[in-house]
Amino acid sequence: MSERSGLHYALTALIFSLLVGVLALLVSRPTAETADQPPPQPATGLQSLAELDGKAPARRTLDIQTWQTGEGAKVLFVAAKELPMLDLRVTFAAGSSHDGEQPGLAMLTNAMLNEGIAGKDVTAIAEGFENLGANFGNGAYRDMAIASLRTLSAPAQRTPALQLFAEVIGRPTFPADSLARIQNQLLDSFEQQKQNPGKLAALALFENLYGKHPYAHPSDGDAKSIPAIDVKALQAFHQKAYSAGNAVIALVGDLSRSEAEAIAEQVSQALPQGPALPKVVQAEPPKPGQQHIEFPSNQTTLFLAQLGIDRHDPDYPALYLGNQILGGGGFGTRLMEEVREKRGLTYSVYSSFSPMQARGPFMINLQTRAELSEGTLQLVQDILRQYLADGPTQKELDDAKRETAGSFPMSTASNADIVGQLGAIGFYDLPLTQLEDFMTQVQAQTVDSVKSAMQKQLSADAMLIVTAGPTVEQKELPPPTDKPAQQPARVPEH
Repeated sequence: MSERSGLHYALTALIFSLLVGVLALLVSRPTAETADQPPPQPATGLQSLAELDGKAPARRTLDIQTWQTGEGAKVLFVAAKELPMLDLRVTFAAGSSHDGEQPGLAMLTNAMLNEGIAGKDVTAIAEGFENLGANFGNGAYRDMAIASLRTLSAPAQRTPALQLFAEVIGRPTFPADSLARIQNQLLDSFEQQKQNPGKLAALALFENLYGKHPYAHPSDGDAKSIPAIDVKALQAFHQKAYSAGNAVIALVGDLSRSEAEAIAEQVSQALPQGPALPKVVQAEPPKPGQQHIEFPSNQTTLFLAQLGIDRHDPDYPALYLGNQILGGGGFGTRLMEEVREKRGLTYSVYSSFSPMQARGPFMINLQTRAELSEGTLQLVQDILRQYLADGPTQKELDDAKRETAGSFPMSTASNADIVGQLGAIGFYDLPLTQLEDFMTQVQAQTVDSVKSAMQKQLSADAMLIVTAGPTVEQKELPPPTDKPAQQPARVPEH
């Protein structure tokens, strides 16, 4: 990577000064939502948090516009005039679920996008974006692969940045020397994984949970598959999976509708032409069971999992709240209270639903002292079983709703956040009102609806369990107390 140029510093200073100006403007004037309300009194400021109780937090209303390019790409656009910036994200159905018989193919293809184009190597591409004050980003996951651009919206910077971006995602050259370098880096990382019990347990969990389903293998492939992937394989995958018909283009920034349309066409025309790839099929639920991975350590990693939901499941708002109470909301959850706060068995315990194109996993994961691992596992299962039987309390539900409402504005706090939301809405074929709908549905949930949804989806006796740690003599769990005698370890010792 080259030294930052004088131009880059100048642009950074310009952006900073503009941000300060915009913030001052926003502070000094009412928003559209509050313009018809009386002006604030000269004031004393917020005197108590109780003043906020029951009040809906301010949030950004999004006017999402959508259309399709002539080449078949779906486009979502939100005009944001507050800053002279453009955020662009292109999402492809090109994740590892489309690897086929070559695990790691999708990830390698995505990682190689900015390694070379006609007349430019990886260094020249990086300098090209940097000298324009622009940022390029990319990544590949199980469902999708993305490429993103952030640039100033002024044509002098925007135009060349978009030209370079279009070349990178539409006509990469996949240089062989770069491929060899990235392959070697991946092989090194696979060796390092052998020393990480949490990683080993997670790999085994997905393999057991998904069997022959495309979600079963890791997105970065393995030591056998990665060396076998050559330039021809990357070119073929790019031609198929990075086609315009397989793309969702999201734009947020200081643009008119006509400018957004022109940019979307430019990006769409730069891509290979072709249709969308078939959607990922649903996975079959596995039989419950338990696997132990022997690993020399003072700690044992515990994973409990079963198939969860996809992005279109109507129970998602209820399950989201239910999980926030169980273990997804950090401190104050049932799992954290019982496992960490009262017994000191772990530094952190967490539960999550990960809805994807097909049913993603529901997981509970933690680390604990090896000699207490069996008792801790039983305790977690008992907490889950009791929670499913009883459901949440009204106070737990009210607290979860309030926390969700308070954190929700952060999902659209920046243009980068918004472009990410647009990409997900477009990729998963969600309604344009998805964000507002979700909050409305969350606030409408009751104790009974959350209990019913959690019981429908989860069973403490249907979990797949994977543990990684040493086989040692087990001890009884300490009794619950307000002050655990032994503080939990933050990281495993090995």
